Amino acid sequence: MKELLFGAAYYDEYMPCERLHQDIAMMKKAGINTVRIAESTWSTCEPQEGVFDFSHVERVLNAMEEAKIHVIIGTPTYAIPTWMAKSHPDVIAETRQGRNIYGARQIMDITHPVYLFYAERIIRELMKHTAHRKCVIGFQIDNETKYYGTAGKNVQEKFIKYLRRKFHDDLDAMNREFGLDYWSNRINAWEDFPDVRGTINGSLGAEFEKFQRSLVDDFLSWQAGIVNEYRREDQFITHNFDFEWRGHSYGVQPDVNHLHASRCLTIAGADIYHPSQDDLTGTEIAFGGDMTRSLKNSNYLVMETEAQGFPGWTPYKGQLKLQAYSHLACGANSVMYWHWHSIHNSFETYWKGLLSHDFQENETYREACVIGREFSEIGSRLVNLKKENETAILVSNESLTALKWFGIQATAAGNTGIGYNDVIRWIYDALYQMNIECDFIWPESENLNRYKVIFVPALYAAPDALLEKLNRYVEDGGHLVATFKTAFANENLKVSHQIQPHILNQSLGAAYHQFTFPKNVGLTGSVIGENTDAKAQVFMELLLPEGAEVLASYEHYNWKEYAAITRNRYGKGTATYLGCMTDSETLKSVIRLVLPDAQTELSGWEYPVIVRKGTNDFGEKIIYFFNYSADEQRLICPYESGTELLSGESLSKQETLLLPPWGVKIIALNSQSPK
Repeated sequence: MKELLFGAAYYDEYMPCERLHQDIAMMKKAGINTVRIAESTWSTCEPQEGVFDFSHVERVLNAMEEAKIHVIIGTPTYAIPTWMAKSHPDVIAETRQGRNIYGARQIMDITHPVYLFYAERIIRELMKHTAHRKCVIGFQIDNETKYYGTAGKNVQEKFIKYLRRKFHDDLDAMNREFGLDYWSNRINAWEDFPDVRGTINGSLGAEFEKFQRSLVDDFLSWQAGIVNEYRREDQFITHNFDFEWRGHSYGVQPDVNHLHASRCLTIAGADIYHPSQDDLTGTEIAFGGDMTRSLKNSNYLVMETEAQGFPGWTPYKGQLKLQAYSHLACGANSVMYWHWHSIHNSFETYWKGLLSHDFQENETYREACVIGREFSEIGSRLVNLKKENETAILVSNESLTALKWFGIQATAAGNTGIGYNDVIRWIYDALYQMNIECDFIWPESENLNRYKVIFVPALYAAPDALLEKLNRYVEDGGHLVATFKTAFANENLKVSHQIQPHILNQSLGAAYHQFTFPKNVGLTGSVIGENTDAKAQVFMELLLPEGAEVLASYEHYNWKEYAAITRNRYGKGTATYLGCMTDSETLKSVIRLVLPDAQTELSGWEYPVIVRKGTNDFGEKIIYFFNYSADEQRLICPYESGTELLSGESLSKQETLLLPPWGVKIIALNSQSPK
């Protein structure tokens, strides 16, 4: 891209009064150069079956084109019109809870042929009215797509075909691999296959969820294929991926494999929402950005993020600007707010946009004006930021699903403990707070040797080939840090009958036969030091070193003979294993121990000062400094010389750099400065 995109979703059809040109005037004042339209109103574009009205779309296109504001067109397929639900009720998805009832968005079966017929028709009609327009720079296909729990008869029939291909029509192989003899669940004829929604078998249930995720891949690829028939070469295709939701964006999305689903896109996109005010840490911005950038190892688009958001998210002074630059520091080429104005009716009335319900200027809008002006002035030096991180985190949708079935504190009565994303965020949050930037990798990723350190959190389900690849990574000189619940079962959730951790015990130099839940279990050892608060948390494996150095042991009269954390030299590299969850400080101590072997240095700054780096189109090293606190931070500049881009001031080594509360500084290093 040649410029940063700064904008908002704009819904002229939601407006309670005529104000299009007034909105555009306020957008221009704010420096907004992009709007996203059309993705939410299928029923407005096609009020009755086969009756089309794109006048509201064309009206906005005409006005934006005249104002020289870019437009991203969203396909309106994520919320079906009432006439479709009335005429074809079976289009609405049948889930584990039964048939959905019309009202909410994303309630349809994305595999249903009737739905696909109408979806294709509305996409094609929309493309005919928009693709040729000069102001249209790209297309967003669908919206935060997932499989929506669809599990009706047609989906299950597709699943059976999927299994027949996977197991080459060998029922005995499937029964053996999934352990279906248990409780007489064995299937002896394909036509006897039961409704999968009732299964108690984790292997079969997880495989069904994996299949359901693949429906999203197919659906988005199908939409991209239609759009590709119309779009110009200079127009992009993206999608706004979202994340596991815990009142805000949190972790790996359970219902979509982002890596697989992104293959049909020309540029990845994401929706990133996060706590604000005193709870603003920047962690969710960084997590979502790092994951989305890693999908294509390239820059990405922030399609939606909050302006005011929920009433509890109304940003403090300076926070909107801090958030915007935090997205760019991860490699984003856009900051797009959901949404321009606050809606006056229906479900999201109190999810507020840049403008409140009164449409007047407010503190958030005025801060957006500052951001827009700065993007215009220095954006050419911030767009297309490239990053070369030395650290990666391996993520796995299969392990996420597995630990949903067999929770980390699973008991005979059910899953009562934390989940996969808690372990992911335990690792990621520590790295973020230590200013260790990272990429994400997946089981399919190659060229692992590009990373000096790879973290492997709770890789519960993994094929032997992946575990062997990780062993080779260590043997070739890499540094692996794995956690409990890793290498326990294969890709079909069949638990290994060999010593644990399966295969990885070679590089880890440690194994275990038993595990339990810690109760009043402390930690002691060289990596613990004087941390008297260090305790084993959530889950503990009773590690037996097989050549590995013991970094920490369990401080408990019954478990004291077992190791809790080990490190092993294997080939040219090292493999560190955390057999239990720990407090954040213990984890950071382990990380500090690993880095010297990996010849990786810490920056010297820790949260609330966050530092992110990259190289721009001009070959300049760009350093972002963020203050995620209400207190001023004083830093000593370590660089020989540079320019602070927001103020234009020159900086030299040992000069004091003041970061105001919730503040940001951006330094472009001069060529002689060390990188």
